Amino acid sequence: MASKIAYQGEPGANSNIACQQMFPDMESVPCASFEDAFELVAGGEAELAMIPIENSIAGRVADIHILLPQSNLQIVGEFFLPIHFDLLGIPGSTIEGATEVHSHIHALGQCRKLIRDHGLKPVIAGDTAGSAREVAEWNDPRKLSLAPPLAAQIYGLDVLASRVEDDPSNTTRFVVLARETALPDRDELPGPAVTSFVFRVRNVPSALYKALGGFATNGVNMTRLESYMVGDEFAATMFMADVEGHPEDLPLKLALEELDFFTTEVRILGVYAAADHRVGRTPA
Repeated sequence: MASKIAYQGEPGANSNIACQQMFPDMESVPCASFEDAFELVAGGEAELAMIPIENSIAGRVADIHILLPQSNLQIVGEFFLPIHFDLLGIPGSTIEGATEVHSHIHALGQCRKLIRDHGLKPVIAGDTAGSAREVAEWNDPRKLSLAPPLAAQIYGLDVLASRVEDDPSNTTRFVVLARETALPDRDELPGPAVTSFVFRVRNVPSALYKALGGFATNGVNMTRLESYMVGDEFAATMFMADVEGHPEDLPLKLALEELDFFTTEVRILGVYAAADHRVGRTPA
């Protein structure tokens, strides 16, 4: 029996494509929500979860900054997926005969030129691949879908136009989650590594400036830093960060020691190999 990797969304979604590309031998399991995907891994029904964390155009994925630290799962890898959308319709449909295009709000926003050029009415759907499924079920040539290429194969739709996104550089970064275990030693990750963590600064003047100073003075590159509020009193701020390096590397070790001095909480979410996309390697 093939091992399983969970993702949020319907079959044919970009998360599904990311699972197939990074783990072609694993069975991809669709889930209705991020929490459902987390639970499959935590409960042992799936070995891994593929979760989008940020997009080069839309920014961070909503709620992930809160859900991920609470999931009690560990980041064990990352994957960068170029995002492409195809315009799909039922067999025999045409762009000229269509009046509506359905998709997730982000997909509609990232394909504005095509929608405008053809005078289509954008209709928001909960999921890109889900909109393809609905178009197939409606069997109405006037309704089209903007969805990833895999959705056309799954739902038997015609591709009326390929790669219709406005920005061809659009990319989503995913993290791969597993049940918590000991962080990998440096010799287990001989190449470039990434360390992800969350922290809360002390309530003193210039605390964030001082907390981050150790990364600058030790030459550690911070590739991501985001803040979010904790609780409903707007008094406590958490930060989620990604840095290049392994905690056993001396520069990062010193930076984390300095960070600890100016914070009330530091928790490492994962230490993992940097993706080929990040370091400029060509995938094998």
